[in-house]
Order: sequence, then structure tokens, then C-alpha cells
Amino acid sequence: MNVNTNSASPSGPPGSASNLESKQADPVDWEARYRVGDTPWDEGYAAPALTTFLSKHPMQGEILVPGCGTGHDVRAIAMLGGRVLGLDLSETALRMARSAPHVAEESYEQANLFDLPALWTGRFDWVVEHTCFCAIPPSRRRDYLQAITRVLKPNGYYFGVFYINPSAPQGPPHGTTREEISSLFDPGFELLEEWTPDEAFEGREGRELCQLRRKGYETISLLDC
Repeated sequence: MNVNTNSASPSGPPGSASNLESKQADPVDWEARYRVGDTPWDEGYAAPALTTFLSKHPMQGEILVPGCGTGHDVRAIAMLGGRVLGLDLSETALRMARSAPHVAEESYEQANLFDLPALWTGRFDWVVEHTCFCAIPPSRRRDYLQAITRVLKPNGYYFGVFYINPSAPQGPPHGTTREEISSLFDPGFELLEEWTPDEAFEGREGRELCQLRRKGYETISLLDC
């Protein structure tokens, strides 16, 4: 579910269930949005900030891309040698991803990030965040962190393109702040680099924050938070 500057506001587009944010369910029906082609967030190519990063830092090992949508970011990573798994709630989005020209070691799974198989614990060398964090209800961000903490290997890497200041006031996409990101990720994930990307989709210039983090061997338990 790659989200751009356009809102999935409940006031109009199909697939939006309610104005109420719920910890139990996402108010946006992403499968319905993909079925009717109401996907203005899909620009048809990978996030510019990600492709710029990959040009200098190709990712190796096993890589998870949550909320992968139709797979643009997955293919950009796979082209440089990573074994990439794209994860999304929408079977229609994944059908489109699988029907695109295949690039090296890419695969896709339909699953809920908050209910991943126990066998995935400690599986991945990288998690790549582009728009999953801003698409989910903000009340679930600590659950998001718990999920990626579980699937990353000790010393695994987390690359994130965070949406700081969306133009859609109600979201999604939902904005965040550097302070909120720090409150969630510190101290379990060491901040290695942080920057405002020079390249972005039209309308997102100056609205994003990139971070590269590394998971520690001993991360805090989020179950007590």
C-alpha cells in the first residue's frame, strides 16, 4: 500500500470504511482500492529516495518490504542482488506485482504485518520502509515496531523513508515527526544516518526524512510498553 500525497479520506474514495481509527482494524480497505483502480499513490516506479540510496548501498541478504503494493520498490532492490519479499494486504496489488516482468530474486506474500508467522522471527537482514508506516493508523505504530523488531535479525538493518508532512490533513498518509520516530526506535535501533532526500515524487519534495538504523542484539521488549 504505497501512499503518496493523496488522501484515502473516508469522505469519498471507495474502500474507506470509517472515520474512526481502530487498533483492531485499518479503516481503509486497501483491497477495494486496488480492485477499482483507485490508487493515486502508485507512481509507477520505485521511491526516488530508495533508488538513490541503493545506488550507493546495494542491499544483500534477505529483505522484507512491508506494504509493497504493486512491487516497484521490491523490484528496485532485487535488481541489485537482494532476495526480496514484498508483503501486502491486497491480493489484487500482489497479483499485479507478480504479473510485472520478473526481476531476479523477488517474491510476494499476502499477509498482515501484525500477524506474521512465528517462523519469520529473526529471518530478515533488512526491512525497507517506504509507505507502510504512514498508511497504517498511527495508533498501531508501536505494534509496527514490535513486528519489524521480531522479523529482523540481530544487527539487521532498517531503511526508512518517512513521510513527515503530508498535504492530506486527515490521512492516510499520516504524518510523523523526528521526535516520534526517535521515541519509537530508540534505543533498540541505533541511528546510523539521517537525511532529507534531494529526490522525491512530485508533491513530496521536502516532506520526507530518511533514516538508516541497525537493530541491536538486545532490543527492548515492546510488550511492556
